[in-house]
Order: sequence, then C-alpha cells, then structure tokens
Amino acid sequence: MTDLSYLSAGELSSVGTPTLWVVTIAGVLALLVLDFLVTRRPHEVSMREALGWSAFYVALPLAFGAWIWSRFGSQQGVEYLTGYLVEKSLSVDNLFVFMLLLAAFAVPAVLAQRVLLYGIAGALVLRAVFIALGAAALQTLDFAFLLFGVILIVTAIKLLRDALSGHEQEVDINTMRSVRLLRRVMPVVDDYHGTRMTIRQQGRRALTPFALVVVAVLATDIVFAVDSVPAVYGITEDPYLVFATNAFALLGLRALYFVLHAALSRLVHLSYGLAIILAFVGLKLGLHWAHGSWPGVPQIPTLASLGVIIGVLVVVTITSLRVTRDRAPGDRQVVSERN
Repeated sequence: MTDLSYLSAGELSSVGTPTLWVVTIAGVLALLVLDFLVTRRPHEVSMREALGWSAFYVALPLAFGAWIWSRFGSQQGVEYLTGYLVEKSLSVDNLFVFMLLLAAFAVPAVLAQRVLLYGIAGALVLRAVFIALGAAALQTLDFAFLLFGVILIVTAIKLLRDALSGHEQEVDINTMRSVRLLRRVMPVVDDYHGTRMTIRQQGRRALTPFALVVVAVLATDIVFAVDSVPAVYGITEDPYLVFATNAFALLGLRALYFVLHAALSRLVHLSYGLAIILAFVGLKLGLHWAHGSWPGVPQIPTLASLGVIIGVLVVVTITSLRVTRDRAPGDRQVVSERN
C-alpha cells in the first residue's frame, strides 16, 4: 500500500478515507436515483438508448480507475481494474438468470428495465452488507482467506458440473420459495398493472406479477453476493475498492441487459470461463493464507491475475462465438445453472 492509504479498523489497509466513502456512496445513490427517474415512465428500450447508457457506465468506472491509479498508485489501480473486470464478468452471468426470470414471469418489454433496476438496487444493498461482513471476517478470523477460497472453489466446481451436464436451465416460478411464500401471505392477480406491486381487488389488497418477479430477482441477488464478494476480496483486501468495483459493475447492468440480450444466447462457454476464474481466485486466496503462515509459499501477483482473467474471457468468448456462428440470434441451447 502507498503512504496515502487510510488505515481502517483492525489490520485492513484502505485508500477509503471517511470523506471518500461519503462522496462515493452519495455518487452511487445519485446514479441510482437518476436511473429510477429515467425509467419512471415504462417504455421499451431502444438499442441506441441501451448503447448510450452502456457507454456511460463503461467510461465512468474506467475514468474512476484512472483516478485511483493517479491518486494512490499503480498497485491500487491494478487491483481496482482487476476487481472490476471480475465483477463485470460475473454480472454478465447474472444477466442469464435475470433473462430467464423475466421470460418465466412473462414480463412485458416496457417493464423489463424497471424490474432490473429494482434488482440492481437490492444487489447494491446486499453487496454492501456482505462487504462489511467480509471485512469483519478478515479482521477477526485468521482463516478467512482460506474460507473465501474454499467458497470460490466450491462455486467453480458447481459451475463446471452444471456446464458439463449440458442441460438447459428452466425457471419454474411455481417451485420458487419466495413466490410460494408470497402467495401464502397474499392473493396474486394474473395481469400486470404497470409498475404497481399491489392493487385492490374485491375489497382485498392483492399482489401483482410485477411484485413476484421483483422479489424473485432480489432472492437471486443473495446467491450472487455469496461468490461475488469473496471473488473481489481475492483481488484486493481494501473494502473501499471492493465496494467501488461491485457498485460500478452493478450500475451498468440495466443498460447492458438490453445490449447483450441477443448476444447472451451465444456465450455458451461463459460458465466454463467463470469456473476457471473463480477457481483461480480461490487458489490465489489459499496461497495468500498459506503465505501468512509459511512465508516460503509463493503468492500470485495481482497483475498476473489480471492477465489470466483477461485471457480466459477472451478465449471463452472466441470459442463461444465460433461454435454458435450458425445459430439464430436468441436461440440459446444450453444455459448453465448457477442457483
């Protein structure tokens, strides 16, 4: 860490001063409010609109990374960029599940981006909680890095097993626990009523399908946070950089969904790539833990991690596009199951 690092509670070192935390959180909230204002009137998203917002949400985190690099040094800059790349690649996989949920609930096209935005807002809150818990674990548990590494390797094995099984993922909304619980608590109407989550029907308050799909998306956010937060802690121990990478990766998901909706069906090897990345970061965490007990154990430099992650993503993208080049757009034959 550089001399500019801010020493937080315990032994974790962070560039995040209290002022920087306040400014960053305020900026994230402002961007989230802006997204809600943009989607206040339900409408179908054009490719031009989606591309414009996607360009903005790619340029913003890259500019922020350049500022981190110039302000705090190359080590923090590389850690931020590597963590952001890991989180962005995992978020693309999250979009597969969101796509399936929206299809299963037959969400009208004009309401899709509103559902995604609720999911993003929920994910931001959950990630913040998991980041705080992760920081507390790293400060108090000697084996926290090993535990995070095991979580990532187990997740990688599950991803690889599901990908090798070659079965198509299906979402049965009638078997989802969150949906079944809501239906026990309140009646549910069949038709959408815009973005309203409840309506009054026959003198009783009833839920709309919009409420069900929002809850279903929020439920999947919990699962995604379990491996996303340990993955980026495998890149950097700085809670501020962990939060920043998660926030920037999530904020651009709404627009990215509409840009990649057709292309998602062709990334059939993405799960293999994510399995390799998660296993690699899990190994990196395990070696880091072992190095603390046995200094002779080698560690994997962050710059090398960046090279491996970029290489894996490039390879699986190329191989996916090659094997699906004759496939009609939107025809996804295999969707690996994460949950």
